Amino acid sequence: MDNYSNTLEVKATSDKIYGALTRTIPLWWSEMFEGSSAHKDDVFTIRFGDNIHKTMRVKEVIPGSRISWYVEDSLIAIPTLKNQKEWIGTTIVWEMEQNESSGLLRLTHVGLQPSIECYEVCSVGWEQFISSLKLFLETGKGNPYLKNGI
Repeated sequence: MDNYSNTLEVKATSDKIYGALTRTIPLWWSEMFEGSSAHKDDVFTIRFGDNIHKTMRVKEVIPGSRISWYVEDSLIAIPTLKNQKEWIGTTIVWEMEQNESSGLLRLTHVGLQPSIECYEVCSVGWEQFISSLKLFLETGKGNPYLKNGI
């Protein structure tokens, strides 16, 4: 299985990366954030306007090392997609390591594979928000989806 995967080096500690993935998601992914993402079994929803949302349950939290989220609900209401709920049942896994001068972050979206309809648009989305996460970790300011859609 070729799940979507991306690894990046960031000028941040694994603890800082962990904090961004558990406590400050609205600062790099989407300002339209509801719920909590800090502890196992927490549930949160992110939105990108009225037509796209994802609700995730935190399945695993190992501080400074690994986080996983299970997608319980999702809607990607893009007219060209026939299956707008493809994220449901997928798992997003974040793994982090500390090097001497930087941190290494690996994202694997288990279930987001080239064979599914939204792979291309979702891969582009991940690239955008991983870049925002890196920027947030290195400068303190990310480029999240804004509530006003800009």
